[in-house]
Amino acid sequence: MSKNKPRDVQVFPIATDTRVLRSRSWSRLRFEIEYALAKGTTANSYLIESNKTAIIDPPGETFTQIYLEALQQRFHLEDLDYVILGHVNPNRAATLKALLEIAPQITFVCSNPGAINLRAALENPDLQILVMRGEETLDLGNGHNLQFIPTPNPRYADQLCTYDPQTEILYTDKLFGAHVCGDQVFDEGWEVYNEDRRYYFDCLMAPHARQVETTLDKLVDFPVRMYATGHGPLVRYGLIDLTKAYREWSQQQTSADLTVALIYASAYGNTATLAQAIARGITKAGVAVESINCEFTEPEEIRAAVEKAGGFIIGSPTLGGHAPTPVQTALGIVLSTATNNKLAGAFGSFGWSGEAVDLIESKLKDAGYRFGFDTIRVKFKPDDATLQLCEEAGTDFAQALKKARKVRSPSQPATTVEQAVGRIVGSLCVLTAKEGDRSSAMLASWVSQASFSPPGLTIAVAKDRAVETLTHTGNKFVLNILKEGNHLGLMKHFLKPFGPGQDRFADVAAEETESGSPILTDALAYLKCSVQNRMESGDHWLVYATVESGKLLDNDGVTAVHHRKSATHY
Repeated sequence: MSKNKPRDVQVFPIATDTRVLRSRSWSRLRFEIEYALAKGTTANSYLIESNKTAIIDPPGETFTQIYLEALQQRFHLEDLDYVILGHVNPNRAATLKALLEIAPQITFVCSNPGAINLRAALENPDLQILVMRGEETLDLGNGHNLQFIPTPNPRYADQLCTYDPQTEILYTDKLFGAHVCGDQVFDEGWEVYNEDRRYYFDCLMAPHARQVETTLDKLVDFPVRMYATGHGPLVRYGLIDLTKAYREWSQQQTSADLTVALIYASAYGNTATLAQAIARGITKAGVAVESINCEFTEPEEIRAAVEKAGGFIIGSPTLGGHAPTPVQTALGIVLSTATNNKLAGAFGSFGWSGEAVDLIESKLKDAGYRFGFDTIRVKFKPDDATLQLCEEAGTDFAQALKKARKVRSPSQPATTVEQAVGRIVGSLCVLTAKEGDRSSAMLASWVSQASFSPPGLTIAVAKDRAVETLTHTGNKFVLNILKEGNHLGLMKHFLKPFGPGQDRFADVAAEETESGSPILTDALAYLKCSVQNRMESGDHWLVYATVESGKLLDNDGVTAVHHRKSATHY
């Protein structure tokens, strides 16, 4: 796959009277944590041509021109009857305005929250809108009598799924997608997408797993043969397995005994992006998140989530020098509900000033709460480095919660089995990785050669390690093998706690490879590696990588090894 390929629109028939238009971007679309695997994406739109004609989910403004050209080559836009929207965001406004200019007769179809967002996004109170609350249908003729299922969640309060009984296709909007770009329209050999789909779920769905479970319950009665997703390949071959996986992944979150209440509002999507990155950091550390968009959540629900949670984090934009009213209301609920032994956090984005974040921080400090990370203030849209900082802050927050719980529970002496497993010896190495503005490293001793041809190795990476995000399939890293005798300095450096976003390579001798991953010049040897596969292994990922090149830096040196006393300690 070439990241330099021009954007295009792939058109393909998928069922009776039905085509998909996949607007393809071969490189990463924008700065959001869900795109971090950098495999490109597709913005999938659908065209149903029957007695009436409908478009489902037109893409955002980066695709407006090529999308409209692809449509106009296939039918007269003047004949378009309906535009169905799974969710509304400002990014789609340019495409919708362009459609309206050509076809002013359009009727929009969306949920009730979607109608509010749509009028605001298009700055037009007089739009023709059909609001679907769940009971209504839309008959396009020839059996295409569309049904609608509201599937709201904190990030997309207006989300709406559409079901066509004629083709048994469920148009799922954000659900069941993946950010990966390719020529495959359907998911033949669907297991190759497992990692991408899991990552997409962890970023977008895990923070509101309770709502995902509710959605799955709503969808169970529909006879579905295909998920027409908003992003990535359409789900046909792996439908049963992916549905089952969504249920299992959601239950892992909702059954967790340690949760964080993540409360926020977002004016332009930037604060929601920060919330998503923080949530990703929390969930990867094995703590569940209850994501709450306070603009659409009843006070009692906020109160219940805060009471249940081990800690809470509040995020806000700044509008006119203030926090929005829903945030101020939520803050009042938190202050009156949460005992001050609960861990707290604050974050927010702003255009010119950040008074809302300052307000939240000062109120929480005055009430005596302890903070799980330094307050995060972001001007305008977050970039990759900022999102890495947010993810690491979330992980630190989760680890602090887990540590507090451990202190309350007296530790047990290691069992004989744990002592025996701990005697497995590994070479001491430092894994270093960099991609774009994101870089990280970790001390590793769970490393083993895995293959001769091609030369390959496995390395176990804890799920809560910051570098984990940079060890997905296709990523490159350097494995620096430490030398007995001078390893203690490097070991001490990479064992120390780093703050969110802190440079791991300050104060160490290092030089960058062509991929950006640093080589530690005081190492015994280094190997440049490319990740081929990953396997989930309890609280770790087992990463298999092939060695592309390497060098022995000291012919007389001996590999440093790590002796442990128990399997429960590194």
